[in-house]
Order: sequence, then C-alpha cells, then structure tokens
Amino acid sequence: MNQWSFVIAAYAVTIAGAVGITLHSWQTMRRAERAAEKLSRR
Repeated sequence: MNQWSFVIAAYAVTIAGAVGITLHSWQTMRRAERAAEKLSRR
C-alpha cells in the first residue's frame, strides 16, 4: 500500500465529518428558529 491510500482516506473522513457537522448545525438552527418563532407568537 502506498501513502496515497491514506491521504485519500484522510480526505474522505474529513469531508464526511464536515458534512455531518454542517447537517447537525443546520438541524439545530432550524429547531432554534422554530422555538423562537413559537415564543414570538405569544
């Protein structure tokens, strides 16, 4: 095995982690916006 296998794997893990964090943050933001909207309707 050469080093490129590890380099590609490291990029894949990094990209997957970034996508995961982005999706989690987006879901959390949407939940917070819904809660804020609910409070402002009172």
